[in-house]
Amino acid sequence: MAYTWYEHPEAPTIEIARRYWRDDGSKHCKNLFFRNHKGNRHYLVAFDCEQNLAIHDLERRLRQGKLSFASEQRMERWLGLRPGSVSPFGLINDPEHHVHLFLDRNLERFPAYSFHPNDNRATVVVSRSEFLRYLAAVGNTYEFIELY
Repeated sequence: MAYTWYEHPEAPTIEIARRYWRDDGSKHCKNLFFRNHKGNRHYLVAFDCEQNLAIHDLERRLRQGKLSFASEQRMERWLGLRPGSVSPFGLINDPEHHVHLFLDRNLERFPAYSFHPNDNRATVVVSRSEFLRYLAAVGNTYEFIELY
């Protein structure tokens, strides 16, 4: 997979990460990890970091019942990640393909995306086509949906 990688100080939030972003033409993404009310389904949601996501609106759009943020233990179990480092690259740690990825439909118009590479001390910039190739290879289900 073709990508650009750059390291920076720890950046567990978008506000901190902004200090280190480069003008590389990519869309920086925010990633949130949720569980359903039964705790038997988990969802990773990736969207434009400039947007806000209301959980109640997300619940209505997904029609998956009440959602809540997944615990640190669930994040470790299903994505092999710790808070502040969540990204779709964590799907590589989910060989059971349990986690479903929702991507904001607006991301389809951007040529490249930026994510943490499962470590919040770096950023990976990857083209949309390479990212979709990664998703196909990792095997988790995903879909682009209208998030806001």
